[in-house]
Amino acid sequence: MSLDQGAVPAARTVRRRARLVASWLITILAFLLVWFALVAPTKLDRLTFGAFLRIPIEGLIVVALGLVLPLRWRRVLAISVGVLLGLLAIVKILDMGFYAEVDRPFDPVNDWSSFKPAIGVLRDSVGADWSNAAVVGAILLAVATLVLLPLSVLRLTRLTAQHRVTSARALTAVGVVWILCAALGVEIVAGTPVASTSAATLAYHQVREVRFELQDRRKFAVKLGAEDSVSSTPASDLLTGLRGKDVIIAFVESYGRVAVQGTKFSPQVDAVLKAGTQSLQNAGFASQSAFLDSPTYGGISWLAHSSLQSGLWINSQSRYNELVSSNRFTLSDAFKRAGWRTVGDVPSNTGSWRQGTSFYHYDQLYNASNVGYAGPKFSYGAMPDQYILSAFQRMELGKQNRAPVMAEIDLVSSHTPWAPLPHMVPWDKVGDGSIFDSMPAQGQQPDQVWQQSSQVQAAYGQSVQYSLSALFSWVQQVHDNNLVMIVVGDHQPAHIVSGYRASHYVPISIIAHDPKVMGRISSWGWQAGMLPSAQAPVWGMNAFRNRFLGAYGSPPTAPAAPPEPSHPPVGRAQPQLAAPH
Repeated sequence: MSLDQGAVPAARTVRRRARLVASWLITILAFLLVWFALVAPTKLDRLTFGAFLRIPIEGLIVVALGLVLPLRWRRVLAISVGVLLGLLAIVKILDMGFYAEVDRPFDPVNDWSSFKPAIGVLRDSVGADWSNAAVVGAILLAVATLVLLPLSVLRLTRLTAQHRVTSARALTAVGVVWILCAALGVEIVAGTPVASTSAATLAYHQVREVRFELQDRRKFAVKLGAEDSVSSTPASDLLTGLRGKDVIIAFVESYGRVAVQGTKFSPQVDAVLKAGTQSLQNAGFASQSAFLDSPTYGGISWLAHSSLQSGLWINSQSRYNELVSSNRFTLSDAFKRAGWRTVGDVPSNTGSWRQGTSFYHYDQLYNASNVGYAGPKFSYGAMPDQYILSAFQRMELGKQNRAPVMAEIDLVSSHTPWAPLPHMVPWDKVGDGSIFDSMPAQGQQPDQVWQQSSQVQAAYGQSVQYSLSALFSWVQQVHDNNLVMIVVGDHQPAHIVSGYRASHYVPISIIAHDPKVMGRISSWGWQAGMLPSAQAPVWGMNAFRNRFLGAYGSPPTAPAAPPEPSHPPVGRAQPQLAAPH
């Protein structure tokens, strides 16, 4: 036999072995993919090796059915189960992202509308190319999941059917172990039973969440249509304790309780707040502070803004959509009825904001395109907070013979990704903002900061310090003794900064030069200064409208009780992320 003839069988043997190895690798990958879909947790902090040391009852049932069903029905079963597992795997991945950013699971009814603003934030943070790549990658991952999981289940059920006796014996043994673990409550990881039913539970909760959301819409429609006694208050009785004052509600982006308490960066923020309290006092201003419980976390800021203004608990996109389609009486409506010029200043907006006129009824809207800014962007922030405040002073407070102004101003320098950051410049040098041109290149870039969580946390703390410093400096230099400011956070920052199991509390402060203004809220029990302690009162954000209008009305009235508790259970949500402004 020639050498060439001997080489042929050897080559065939190598190919057979390669095919066998490839077949087993594909089978192992199919098993791991199905296993992930069956037992993977829905939170990133629980994504550990121990979380996968579980026996999924759903997998045992599928194997058992695959052993007794004829070929045709076994294929139908495998494809159906595979598609369902694909959908559940996608839900789990979405849950991981939503828990990490907004401290709740993905809402299958409302959260589809969140993707557009989320992509916008991502584009502003990392650039169009990377954001487009991320979107394409996410779509490909979803498609691959929905294709590969049915193929994986098909492969595994075919394999078990080919080895029916061995599979039946193994199934019986593992089934007995599952029963024993279930009876004894065996856990390798605390709170994660070895006898798993997590896939079936997740599917059940998805259905229940849809039902809950539909019921909540009906309940909220009733609440929204109920009589609102505040809305019928005559103009002569509205806000009499603030007549002649310029009133500004300044939302400080991501300004949460973690900024002022219990973190590595809170001492630096606290130092700014203490220095700010003193500088305000030196300028003749007093301040009092407390906490509000925000309906959102990590983002979706417009839920907080609308809750504070409307006196209703707006904790979902569907509630927001219903609210802004209604004629609910807001704080801006109250000021407008009482004779104030009302302004919405939202520098994160790059286009029109319909709800600003149709719902909030502002007389004037400012955004990124109409405040004369000629400087650079700072990732998400279209302009530094110092410029926002400077432009507002120039375009509103600096006018002669004007009416008092009420404004909501959204300060965005403390918006994720918290890099690069501007720094303060002399107020008379702000101009059109071109003085900030060199600053983005001088600061850290998001891809540098986001390599380590400690760097992200430090950058967040620095951004809050900047926003607060700009605000304190502005109050002093504006020289408006009729100025009243409500400084409030919209939500806590995401888990990478605040950690898991953080509250939804945000600081709120009222600043005024006139002692009579502060005297009106003496019964609130708020603490003196800009830094609330751990013992400061906590209100639901929805309680603020009635309490504020009651305190500053004529005569002052006791507030109505908040319409509902701070965090009602929403589907799978555990105790609880620039607006579509």
